Amino acid sequence: MSNRHLARTIAMQSLFLWDFSGKEKDSLETIIENIFKNFAPQFDDHGFVENLIKGIVDNLSEIDRYITKYATEWPLDQITIVDRSVLRIGVYELVFDQDIPAKVAINEAIEVAKAFGSESSGRFVNGVLGAIYKKMVESGEIKKKDIEIEDEKLSEEEKTESNEKEEEKK
Repeated sequence: MSNRHLARTIAMQSLFLWDFSGKEKDSLETIIENIFKNFAPQFDDHGFVENLIKGIVDNLSEIDRYITKYATEWPLDQITIVDRSVLRIGVYELVFDQDIPAKVAINEAIEVAKAFGSESSGRFVNGVLGAIYKKMVESGEIKKKDIEIEDEKLSEEEKTESNEKEEEKK
């Protein structure tokens, strides 16, 4: 398991407990500390987890509006706490975190949902985040990171094509 995947798992567990216990901001730091101590004592990327959770909490009302808008059949309070926590991570990384490529945000959220949610959690998370991503693409809200990745892919494809043409000439 990669460090970032483990970090997202720790963040999901922390958000789950925080949500379950009434979303008291004061308790969040203690929850994160306890998760690290009990489940990942050797984990060394506390900063990623803390920044992720801080970003989610700072943007919680807007994140929840995205979830409400794109999970049209499910009122927010009827979504399981696991799925809601995973969606909050996914929406934050997809919409707000400019350093995480969209496909990574979606795929990581799906994997965490499959690991901790119900049988249908992965599909549910994929549907909600996929709909948000589709709307982002349609409205031109592409992250700089995604553009850089696409440019790199195109550059690699051009190199491959050029090499193939050179081989054909020989």
